[in-house]
Amino acid sequence: MDALSQFIQLTRPQASLDLRCLFQGPFSIPHDPEPNGQAIFHLVLAGTCLVETGGRTLTLREGDFILFPRGHAHTIHDTASAANAPVRKPRASHDGMLPLQLTGRGAAEVDLLCGRFVHEPGSTTLLVRTLPDPLHVSLSDSASFPALQAVIGMMRSEAETRAPGALAIVTSLSQALLTLALRVYGQRENAGPGTLTLLSDTRLSTSVQAMLTTPEYAWTIDVLADLAAMSRATYARHFKARADMTVWDFLTRVRMTMACDALIHTRLSVGEISARVGYQSEAAFGKAFKQQLGMTPARYRRATAGPARATTSS
Repeated sequence: MDALSQFIQLTRPQASLDLRCLFQGPFSIPHDPEPNGQAIFHLVLAGTCLVETGGRTLTLREGDFILFPRGHAHTIHDTASAANAPVRKPRASHDGMLPLQLTGRGAAEVDLLCGRFVHEPGSTTLLVRTLPDPLHVSLSDSASFPALQAVIGMMRSEAETRAPGALAIVTSLSQALLTLALRVYGQRENAGPGTLTLLSDTRLSTSVQAMLTTPEYAWTIDVLADLAAMSRATYARHFKARADMTVWDFLTRVRMTMACDALIHTRLSVGEISARVGYQSEAAFGKAFKQQLGMTPARYRRATAGPARATTSS
């Protein structure tokens, strides 16, 4: 399995669609900050709009995808109005598949599909927060555009026809869209350092895949550098330049994400989990866990316990 697929599998994003927006005329729609673990996204099916967030203005066109991994506040408005223009409250409706937000009375000039990816506690704070925020991808500019065009076209078609099973299909396609968007972002020539750049680096891919596959192994810089066919110093320097974190920072995040998953979904003891994720002592694991999550493993397990938690020990 490639590194990006492993990353997606490890973070377990669960897609859900919130609504479809059909805007005509001037509009300004504010979005409040979302709770931790809620990564909001918008896909432009048709038209052009602006997004204001954190003092930046981004232009979104047909085929553009924008993700807010940490749920930051933002405002979506038409290209002619300012972000602080009087808010024109949209009308609420439903198309038989999704709730609708509507402005104006004529044909829609902007068509947005809006939803979220929900992450379990732990994976969000450790790995998802390393993604750019916002993550804006102009999908039409990528080499993957034919595949993206097919996905977006099918999402648009299913949203419009609303045949039986349409919501399930569009939700599943949202998962594919996220993966394609992450791939496109990481492969950009001008991509800055970060997790996506790391996952797309062909020189580092073998070592990154090894850490994602077997984080419990007693990895050393020498072994990882050998996998990448680099010297120890070159490997460490290249990894930091591509990932914007050290090898050990990345490996710790991966190990803690797996530990969070085990604490939520199994009844393994903390000691058993610490061994599974590569720590020789429960004390060392507990210290690392608290540094990353701000609480002990036992407290984390209590905080995330619920009726849906699995009771298996495997």
